[in-house]
Amino acid sequence: MIEKDFVTEGLRRTRIDEYLEKELERAGYGGMEVQITPLGTMVVVYAERPGMVIGRGGKNVRTITNTLKTEFGLDNPQIEVKEVEVPELNPKIMAYKISNMLQRGMHFRRVAYSTIRRIMGAGAQGVEVTISGKIRGSRSAVAKFVEGYIKKCGEPSTRLVQEGFATAQLKPGVLGIYVRIMPPETVLPDSVEILPPKVIIEEDGEVIEEEIDVETEEIIEEEIIEEVEDLEELEEVVEEDSAEEVEEDDS
Repeated sequence: MIEKDFVTEGLRRTRIDEYLEKELERAGYGGMEVQITPLGTMVVVYAERPGMVIGRGGKNVRTITNTLKTEFGLDNPQIEVKEVEVPELNPKIMAYKISNMLQRGMHFRRVAYSTIRRIMGAGAQGVEVTISGKIRGSRSAVAKFVEGYIKKCGEPSTRLVQEGFATAQLKPGVLGIYVRIMPPETVLPDSVEILPPKVIIEEDGEVIEEEIDVETEEIIEEEIIEEVEDLEELEEVVEEDSAEEVEEDDS
C-alpha cells in the first residue's frame, strides 16, 4: 500500500537525521534535506562549521556517504554541505548550545535567558525554550521560557514554527532541551496590511491619485492638536480676564 511506503520513507529519513545529528554534533548540525534526483539521492546537510563535516581531505564525507549507502539503503547518495547563515535562528544548533552550557555547570535560568536574548537579537519574532528533568533537585520539573510572539496550536504552529531538541547528561539525570523559534520572515495567515490613504485631485479634467505619507499625516495631526490646545488655553485666559473684570465692576 502507498500509505505504508510513506511511513517507511518517513522512518528512514528520521533515522538518517538521528545518525547525522550524532556524527556531526561537534560541527553544529542544523538539519538535513533529502532530495531524489535522476542521478541518485541528494542529501543536503546544514551545519554551523562545514569544514568539520567535510573533514581533512573529504574523509568524513566519504565515511558518511558509505554509511548512507550500506546501512540506510540510499541509491547513489551525494552529500552537499551548506553553512547556516544565522545560527541563532536554527533551533537545533541553539538546543545543542544550551546542552553544552548546562553540562559545563551553568544555571539553567541564566542559560535560557541568555539564549533567548541572542535569538531575539537575531530578529526572531518569538522563541520558546523548555528545559525538563531534575533541574532543581531530586524531583523532575519543567521550566518554560517564552519571549515574543509564537504560535502554539493549529496549522501555522507546525508549518511556520521551527523546532529543535537536544539532551544534556548531568549527574542527577538527563535533561531534555526543547527550542521553538518563529523566524523573522514568517507571515501568518491572519496578518493584515494597511495601505496608505489616497487623495484624488482633479486638474484640468484629469484625475490624479496621490498617496499620503503616513509620517506627514502624523505631523499634520500633531500640529492640529497643538493648535487646538493653544486655542483652549487662549479661551481659558479670556474667561479668567472677563471674570476679573466682572469682580472689579461689582466692587
